[in-house]
Amino acid sequence: MGSVISQLPKPEYTVDMNSPQAEMVKSAVQNHKVVIFSKSYCPFCTMAKEQFRKLDIAMHVIELDQRDDGDEIQSVLGEITGSRMVPRCFINGNFIGGGTDVKKMYDQGTLQKYFS
Repeated sequence: MGSVISQLPKPEYTVDMNSPQAEMVKSAVQNHKVVIFSKSYCPFCTMAKEQFRKLDIAMHVIELDQRDDGDEIQSVLGEITGSRMVPRCFINGNFIGGGTDVKKMYDQGTLQKYFS
């Protein structure tokens, strides 16, 4: 028998993947080597950005909490990556993960290989 929570109806919403926010996400990911969708107060976002700083890698950072359409962008990212959590990090147009993923890649030396 499932929990009470699993029996609650799931909210139904659709993400318009042709919206200006979706187009902005696609454009940012396509036109920048490193893109991080972040929130300025998020410690996991800070962790991700720090790994690129240690490598002296330029990043295109989009702080969702400083935008009026941040929630819509986060929904688009959820559709693309499977999660609305931040950070959402991309290299060469590919989603590579969140803060702990990027830190782990740095610690294992695999992050550096994208830039050598």
